[in-house]
Amino acid sequence: MSAEAIIAELATKARTAARTLSTATGAERKAALEAIAQAIESRSAEILAANEIDMQSARKDQMHLQMQDRLLLTEERVKGIAGGARQVAALPDPLGRTLRESTLENGLELQQISVPFGVIGMVYEARPNVTVDAAVILLMSGNAALLRGSSTARNSNEILVTVMRDALSTTKISPEVIQLVPSEDRATTKALLTARGKVDLVIPRGSAALIRMVVDESTVPTIETGAGVCHVYIDEFADIDKALPILINSKTHRPSVCNAAETLLVHKSIAPTFLPMALKALSDAGVILHSDAAAQKVAEKFNIASTLATTENWSTEYGVLEMNVAVVDSVDAAADHIANFGTNHTEAIVTEDKAVAARFVALSDCAAVMVNTSTRFTDGEQMGFGAEIGISNQKLHARGPMGLEAMTTTTWVVTGTGQIRS
Repeated sequence: MSAEAIIAELATKARTAARTLSTATGAERKAALEAIAQAIESRSAEILAANEIDMQSARKDQMHLQMQDRLLLTEERVKGIAGGARQVAALPDPLGRTLRESTLENGLELQQISVPFGVIGMVYEARPNVTVDAAVILLMSGNAALLRGSSTARNSNEILVTVMRDALSTTKISPEVIQLVPSEDRATTKALLTARGKVDLVIPRGSAALIRMVVDESTVPTIETGAGVCHVYIDEFADIDKALPILINSKTHRPSVCNAAETLLVHKSIAPTFLPMALKALSDAGVILHSDAAAQKVAEKFNIASTLATTENWSTEYGVLEMNVAVVDSVDAAADHIANFGTNHTEAIVTEDKAVAARFVALSDCAAVMVNTSTRFTDGEQMGFGAEIGISNQKLHARGPMGLEAMTTTTWVVTGTGQIRS
């Protein structure tokens, strides 16, 4: 069977099964998510065993450590995945909400209500947690899921989908609403991206290269989740006692994720005080440093290992313990640097001056701006959305962490009493 035929068959099954979602009550969809959470917890050993097979292959193939971290499942992470499903279940039902209503002069009653997209394809790399995060968000928002993970996570994804479908078989929701697209043949990705009319939306989640490929090649509408070249700007009016922990957390808490900071910008007025301690703290944490000329002088003065940053460094999403450092003249200069090298994901400022903070927010064209807090909070769970489908840094339809509401569209319901148009 060709890749196109495979996708057509999976999409048809998913669309038919989606009727069990669109006609289900919110309580029934929540019960389905709870069944999934319980099944993931009770079958944790199976999930970890399958993941270990993927990890063995990853280590043998010398997969980048960043990707290995994204692929790895632990008991704690499996519990977190189940917990994410429960968090989504606890959120308000996104379907059937009346967003706008009015009555026209001719007596017609208008209502704009929230409804599912239909069939949504996910294309993602390594991270098996996305298999569950995406499935439960799409299920709760009434959408069927076509999940195309990477071959590196094949065993992990297969067991997770099996567990979820087995759980759904005990509920009123058809297990067919979750479909795993075969990952052995790259042609299935192309077929998914070009299944216009069969698939309503495609969302990529992964490296900048993957996202660009999906956006460039898809004929199905896409929501672009972007790479994270995120910055932390330490303003001249920053409280150093706040600034240092924010910086370290932004970079080192989990460097492999898209909301980890990649560049530190420091105002020249505070640089003599802040830079020595910041560079030392980053170095002590194992961070490889790339500095501009001003920061490089400080590093050399205090015998801190650092190399002179190149243009390529400034635009690199490292995903590991590696970071750029630059000294800037003003908040506007920081914003200029971010505009040149950032990816419209997350930017952070540390300052006690509210006017400066407001200016930084106004100048930051990005999905999320952090004021006196870590970039790591650009996250659906941390922001109260439950598990997230991804973080969008485009401007149409959805921006920032995408939860349930972002996975709905609208329908106009027009109710009359027999009116006809003259």
